[in-house]
Amino acid sequence: MNNFRDESFRAIRVEEVAVGKFDQLLVERQVCDLPDNPLLLAVSHSSLNFKDAMSAFGNRSITREYPHTPGIDAVGKVLEDHSGTYKPGTELLVTGYDLGMNTPGGLAEMIAIPPKWALPLPQGLTARESMTLGTAGLTAALCVEKLLESGAVPEDGEVLVTGATGGVGSIAVALLAKLGFRVAAVTGKLEAADFLTNLGAWKVLDRDTLAPFASKSMAKPLWAWAIDTVGGETLFNVIKSLAYGGGVAACGMASGAQFHANVFPFILRGISLLGVDSVELPIEKRARFGSGFRGIGISVISSAGSLKIFLWSRRRSFLLVFIGGMELAVTW
Repeated sequence: MNNFRDESFRAIRVEEVAVGKFDQLLVERQVCDLPDNPLLLAVSHSSLNFKDAMSAFGNRSITREYPHTPGIDAVGKVLEDHSGTYKPGTELLVTGYDLGMNTPGGLAEMIAIPPKWALPLPQGLTARESMTLGTAGLTAALCVEKLLESGAVPEDGEVLVTGATGGVGSIAVALLAKLGFRVAAVTGKLEAADFLTNLGAWKVLDRDTLAPFASKSMAKPLWAWAIDTVGGETLFNVIKSLAYGGGVAACGMASGAQFHANVFPFILRGISLLGVDSVELPIEKRARFGSGFRGIGISVISSAGSLKIFLWSRRRSFLLVFIGGMELAVTW
């Protein structure tokens, strides 16, 4: 019987080298240093998310203690499971919960987690495809589901998607287009218009389109439904401009966690604000998603062997380097 606890593995390690200064390093770690959780996985693929960047730059609202390994997504094979839930060699998918926040995450070759955080890799998805989608894909699917549960149909009119070139936004554009909706994709990167059109966007709008609504209690009804991935004042500008009976699925805070609001869109147009969370989503609900993603035309930027990835943050950019072994799918 293998004693994996004596083995070493490579991981990205974020260390506070001075007060408020954090470095991201590629280090060797021992399996025995991981949390004493029953399920040990050999990670084959991971992904990069905005939350990983926040953790990597020392945001203590995400990660309380350092040194730390980010990575809220991972897929890999079971090495051992002392709970008896999974057999060695089973390929499992892990997204959300505490992975990569305060539990060492998927930007490593091994993770140790509770079995209730994992589920078998959905049939029809490869490990690589699952991390091309990752938390972003799950969140996008949950947003689309919220709209459909609220009664959204293509005949209602346009669906607005903010942050459309981001991980959640781009996948949401593709999913909505595949379902027959006319998607108005909002972005601050108009040079990516062809990318969004190829995903199925009906039109591409500059994010400044929403700015004039900031001074108004309500705006002209322009869109039937919306998915907002950025939060802040953008979210309420979207709410102001929805048609009667519409709603917005809200899942992000890249532009801020707060916004100024009034009751008029809710009591005069019956607008719904639909919250979406993928972190604590029960595992049985996660299992419903998977095969529906196939064929939506999302490409991934990745390579095997030596891999260099620049991940942008509002504060600065940083470089992650993996040499050999694991392949990372980039989500931005």
